[in-house]
Formats: sequence, structure tokens, C-alpha cells
Amino acid sequence: MSKITAFFTELMRRYLPDPFVFAIMLTLLTMALAFGVENRPINDVVQDWGKGFWSLLAFTTQMAVILVMGYVLAAAPIVDRFLDRIASHVHTPRQAIIVATIVGCVGSYLNWGFGLVIGGIMARKLALKVKGVHYPLIIAAAYTGFTMYSLGFSATIPVLISTKGHAFEGTMGLIPLTQTIFSAPILLTSLAVLIALPLLNATMHPKKGEPVVELDPATVADAKPASAEQLLGDEKTLAYRLNNSRLLSLLIGLCGMAYVAMHFIKGGNLDLNMINFFILFLGVLLLGTPMKYVEKVNEGVKTIGGIVLQFPFYAGIMAIMHGSGLVESIAHVFVSVSTADTLPLWGLVSSFVINFFAPSGGGHWVLQGPFMINAATTLGASQAQTAMSVMLGNGWNDLVQPFWILPALALSKLKLKDIMGYTVVSMLLVGAIYATTMLVWPHL
Repeated sequence: MSKITAFFTELMRRYLPDPFVFAIMLTLLTMALAFGVENRPINDVVQDWGKGFWSLLAFTTQMAVILVMGYVLAAAPIVDRFLDRIASHVHTPRQAIIVATIVGCVGSYLNWGFGLVIGGIMARKLALKVKGVHYPLIIAAAYTGFTMYSLGFSATIPVLISTKGHAFEGTMGLIPLTQTIFSAPILLTSLAVLIALPLLNATMHPKKGEPVVELDPATVADAKPASAEQLLGDEKTLAYRLNNSRLLSLLIGLCGMAYVAMHFIKGGNLDLNMINFFILFLGVLLLGTPMKYVEKVNEGVKTIGGIVLQFPFYAGIMAIMHGSGLVESIAHVFVSVSTADTLPLWGLVSSFVINFFAPSGGGHWVLQGPFMINAATTLGASQAQTAMSVMLGNGWNDLVQPFWILPALALSKLKLKDIMGYTVVSMLLVGAIYATTMLVWPHL
């Protein structure tokens, strides 16, 4: 295992550029493919790109909000104390790697934005506490848990196709969650990943005598922001009392929770806006005062700069793929060799490839979904299994797609090349598990 890990780590160190540079290169590659493969006139390609560049601003904002709110929840005192309690029982580097992976997995299964952040926070706590932990590996291990979001409560595609009125309801109908993320095969897949991934990550830790990069405590101390008390000012003023009012946070937080309850009592759907609304006001309640909440939001904003910058580039890439027909061509290569039993497997693989260009579950489904739905109808394959194949391909590729690693890099202050070698190894294991599920599921 150490030789495999060393190979991929060195490969990433030598050849992997910064995530923003990767996005630029991917944009140029997509343009070249649209022109060279699909014969799309170059002026049309550039226009597709420019028109699509700002097409996902609302979605970008939703992604940014869910990540910042996820950070706030993960940094709330009650969660922080819970993580400290867990860390107090960890004493060896390999135990630390396992725990960081599990926290990342469970957090992402509950909510992808929460999981992206809480895994990194747990990893940093353990790196500070446990002597001898290889810091790049523990950050990578926590991030690999992000793949569990494709199996969990915030899996975009299953949640979307279970919602009445979704864009493809006319062609595929409503698919209940009991046929997707809560089906027996997917629940067993979740358990398999939860067991196998932490163990694999632990085996990648450097052996005794091999070089280890530990976290410098001074780095964390220097980055510590001003406390809420420092920001509040003179406690004798009315402004101080309002800023530090627990009553205000309690009242507005309860109003938010009341709205969420009424929304679902009236049969409302669980969408991104409702998820963001819920975690925003839950954070207000958990932080206790308005200014403490603001403090944590300010910290969280620092983790999303790369995503805000790069999301328009990926929106432009998706527009090129849609306008040129590249998505259909990629999917057709795999669908053309599929049967009803193998379509989920090839859907998984094609989704893995497409996710390099469209690293967003919702946007990805808009591009690939129509073709896969039609293929499932033509071949007589399960629509639920086909949709999950696209979702799992998305979550599988996220292990090596630089876009979603950005919050982990911001939290850890590491470079992409420091951790990607480890996530490549994890990607191989997760791919084997997902492929097995897609091969076996149609026969059950």
C-alpha cells in the first residue's frame, strides 16, 4: 500500500495544477472537443460559454450558503464539544485517520455541506492532539467521506426525482426514496463504504521511520480570528446588549423552526432552499447570540472563495457541453453497449467521466438525465437504478474532482497536490464498491 500511495502522491505533486488552473484547462479542453468532435463552429462554442457563464448564479449562491451554514453548524459550541469528546478517546495516528474518515462520512451522509466542513474540523483537531499524525493524509481522509453524500439524505438526484413536479416527471414519473437511497442495496453500499473507506485510509499512513508532516500548532493559533467579545465593544452600551442578546437569537431561531415545521405539515418539498433555511436558523439557535453567529459566518466565508470563483467557469463548461451535444456523445458511447442489466454500470462510468466537466449533482442530472431516462425506457431498465448510477458516478468522481476539495484546502491551508494522491487511492476502492452495487442490483 505504501508504494501505491507514494506513486500517486508523487504523480500529483509533479503534474497536478491549482484547482483554478484545472478549471481553465478544462474549459479549453471542452471547447476543443466541442469544435473537433461535435463540429460545433468555434464562434458558437465561445457564445455558448459566455452565455452560460452566469447561468448558475442562483445555484452558486445556494452552494455557497449551504457550505457557510455547514461551517457554522460544525463550529457551534455543542458540536465542537462533541468533537472534542471524540478526540479525547483517540491516541494513535491510525485511529485518528479512521475517526476523521468516519466523521466525514457520517456528516456528508446527513448533509453534504455539513460533512465537507465537519470532517476537516475533526481532522484538524486530531492532528493537533495526536502526535505523529500525517497531516495531509488526515485531511484527505476526512474529505473522502464526502462521497457518502451521494448515498445520503442530501443526494441531489434521488431527492429531486422524488419531488412532485420535477422536470422529468413526464418521462420517468415520481421515484420514491424507498427505491433509491433507502433501498436495501444502497443501504448496504453505504455500510460497505463506511467500513472499508476508514480502514483503507488508515493503511495509507506512513509506517514508523517514514517521513511524516505534522500540523504546526502555531499555524492554527496565528489564524485564530478575533473573539466575539473583542468584536462586541463596550458592554455598557445598548448596542452591546442587542448584539449579545440570547433572546433575539432564540426568537428569530424559533420563528425559523416554526416555518420549517409548517412547510412540511402542509406537504412542502425538501429542496435546497429549505435545507439552507433550516440549517441557517438551526445555527442561529446553536450559536446563542447574533454576534457569535456573525463571527462564525465570517470564518466560514473564507472557505468558499475558490468555489465562488470557479463555479461560473463550470457553468460555462456545462453550457458548451449542452450546446454542442458532448454529453449525449459521451453517454451514447456507454449506453450503446448496455443491456437492461448493465445500464446502471455504464451509467456509473459515464457519470464519472461527465462529472469532471459538470461537478454538480443537479446540473449534472439536467445534462445527462434525459439521455439516461430514454435509455432506461428503451432497454426496459429500472429508472431508479439508472438515476442512482448517475448519482453514484457523481459522488465517486468527486474524490478526484478538484472543485469540491476547495473547502478542505481552505481549512487546512494545504495545496491540492498535498492530498490528491491519497484521494486517488480511495477513489479506486469506492469505485469497486459502487460498480459491484450497479452490477448486482439489477439481478435482485
